[in-house]
Amino acid sequence: MVSGNQILSSYGTTVFEVMSRLAQENGAINLGQGFPDGNGPPDVVDAAVDYLKNGLNQYPPMMGLPELRQAVAASNKRFYDLDVDWQTEVMVTSGATEALAVCLFGLIEPGDEVVLVEPLYDSYLPIVRRAGGVPKLVRLEPPDWALPIAALEEAFSERTKLILLNSPMNPCSKVFTRDELKVVAGLLRKHDAVAVCDEVYEHLVFDGVEHIPLMTLPGMRDRCIRIGSAGKTFSLTGWKIGYLTACPELLTPLARAHQFLTFTTPPNLQAAAAYGLQKEDAYFRWLPTELQERRDQLAAGLEECGMTVLQCDGTYFITVDFRGTGFNGDDEEFCRHITTEAKVAAVPVSAFYQSGEVKHFARFCFCKEEATLTEAISRLKAHFGC
Repeated sequence: MVSGNQILSSYGTTVFEVMSRLAQENGAINLGQGFPDGNGPPDVVDAAVDYLKNGLNQYPPMMGLPELRQAVAASNKRFYDLDVDWQTEVMVTSGATEALAVCLFGLIEPGDEVVLVEPLYDSYLPIVRRAGGVPKLVRLEPPDWALPIAALEEAFSERTKLILLNSPMNPCSKVFTRDELKVVAGLLRKHDAVAVCDEVYEHLVFDGVEHIPLMTLPGMRDRCIRIGSAGKTFSLTGWKIGYLTACPELLTPLARAHQFLTFTTPPNLQAAAAYGLQKEDAYFRWLPTELQERRDQLAAGLEECGMTVLQCDGTYFITVDFRGTGFNGDDEEFCRHITTEAKVAAVPVSAFYQSGEVKHFARFCFCKEEATLTEAISRLKAHFGC
C-alpha cells in the first residue's frame, strides 16, 4: 500500500479541528477555534455579491486583482507610511496560510535553518519541514511571554535563511515591542537573513498598544515580507484572502511558488477586500474597540471562575492558568472536560509547543457576540460552582 509523505503524515488532525468537532458533538459553545460570530461588515459582503453578479467571474490575474493590490499598497502607506509599488511588491494569496506556504516553499533550500518562536501557530512547523528547512525553536514562556534574547541570538547562525515572526501573536496575544523588534532586526543584518512577518492581526490591538511592522525599522524594507489577511481584518475568516508585501527581489520567488499552489483566488472576494481596505478610519477604530470590550467581558467571567487571565495585547485570544478552578489534570484534559461537561470549548496551549511543561494553560477565543460570551460564562460558572 502507498504511504503518505512522512513529514506531513506524522502530524495528527489540527487541534482546532479536533476541538471544534468535539464542541459540535457535545453542543458546546466553541471558544476554541478563532472565528467570529456574525457575517462580517454588510457593505463588504455586498461588495462581493455585487462583483459576483456584475464582475468578471473568470480567472483573475495570478498576482491578484489590480484593485486589491493597489488597496494593499495604499494601506501600507495609510497605516505605516510605507511606500509600496503595487505592481512589483504586492501579491494576493488564498489566505494567509497559503501566503506562509508561498514564503517557505519559495525561499527555503533543503538544509536552510529557520528560526521559529514558540508558541507556534500550528501550520508553521510542518511547512518548514516539508520545504526542507531545519527549525531552530525559541520559546516564549507564560505568564509574561518575554523574548529570551540570549536564546534568540543562539538560534541564529551562518546557516539561517529566515525567521518567521508572528505579531500580534497567536496563541499568546503578545505584540512585539519596538525594542524587541530592534533585536530581531540586528540579527537579520548580522546574519544576512530575512523575516517572514505574519501580521494577520495587525488591526486587532488593544489598550493603546501599537502594532509596529518589522518592515518599518531602518534597514528592514528589503529584508521583510509582510502577510496580511482580509479574513481577520473584516471578520470573514471563511473568505481566505491573504496578501503579501515584499521588495521585488523577494516577491519574485514567492510568485513562482504561488503559481503552482493555488494560482488564483476568487475575484469577487478580492474585489470586496479591496473595497474593505478603503473603508473610513472609523471602522479601523471600531473593530479593536469592540473586540476589547468582548475581551474584557470574557476575562472578567473567567476570573470569577477562578482562572488567572494572562495579559492580552491583541488577536482574538485570551490565555488562562486554570489551576485556580481546582481542576487537577493537564490542559488537554481540562479542555476536553469543559467541552463535554460545561459545554464550552477551549484549546490547550501545550498544542502550540513541541515539548515542555506548559501544561496548565488554556486558550479561549473572544471574537464572539456579547450574548454568546454571556452564555459561555454562565455555563462555566454553573459547572465550577462560582
